Amino acid sequence: MRNKRETQIQPIIGQAWTGRHVVLLHCTNNNELIHLYKSYHAPIEPPRHNCAETLSQLLSIGYRLMAITPISSNQIQYFLVL
Repeated sequence: MRNKRETQIQPIIGQAWTGRHVVLLHCTNNNELIHLYKSYHAPIEPPRHNCAETLSQLLSIGYRLMAITPISSNQIQYFLVL
């Protein structure tokens, strides 16, 4: 009988992430970026202070906008998935 450790697939260093990537973008109603939250391996470019520019960068990478949610009277959350 083989050792259980030998039969399990071991992760390869440098192997590309094959799942989904998630980004939450919090912005003000005045187009200012508050914070960007992302899954650990999500590819992103450095976020800009301008929320529209940050959204543009994420969309150009290939993210799709899944939802827009008001968080408060002056804050919006954008939910993007790649």
